[in-house]
Amino acid sequence: YSLTPGNPCFIDDQTYQDLVDAHIMFKNMDADRYLTAAGIAADWPFGRGCYVSADKRAIIWVGEEDHLRIMCMQTGTVLGDVFDRLKTTLDLVEEIDGLAFAYSADYGVVTSCPTNLGTGMRASLHIPLPGLTADGTDARVKALARPLGLSVRGVGGEHTPIGADGTVDLSPRARFCVTEAEILVRLYDGIRLLAAEESKVGENSPGAPG
Repeated sequence: YSLTPGNPCFIDDQTYQDLVDAHIMFKNMDADRYLTAAGIAADWPFGRGCYVSADKRAIIWVGEEDHLRIMCMQTGTVLGDVFDRLKTTLDLVEEIDGLAFAYSADYGVVTSCPTNLGTGMRASLHIPLPGLTADGTDARVKALARPLGLSVRGVGGEHTPIGADGTVDLSPRARFCVTEAEILVRLYDGIRLLAAEESKVGENSPGAPG
């Protein structure tokens, strides 16, 4: 899907919005005040767009906040499968002639946002926590997740609200001075803790079997 007029894969405004709503294409960066303030939202270059695999479990954004953002996803609980698919996708991209990832011996993968330096990898999952978010906010979830080094976001990404059913986006904050394996372990630990706390809320709620 291309955002460049004249490209054989160019899409119209309605198709673009449909892809954004489906969380396949990135949003118009001009609407993000943080990216605008950083000076990387406007003056879209030619070539912006995204690649989507046939099974829609691998997506590559081209020309968004970074030159490339490679995402792999699936429904389920086996995070290792997603990680393996990501590694395969990265290897395929690096095999393209004339293309190499920007890498610093001191800081790791070079990215537009300093918080992504290091591994450059963000591992996240969407998990429904209706009990812990019964007040309509993610404050309680954040209080539990913070000591584990985890970030809590809305289902639409950073600066978006939680889902109507209490679904939140959970991910380790650290990308720098950690390994990819450590990121996954922290995510597993967070899931275990939050699931246990959610169960406690259910057990103590009115009408729960006593």
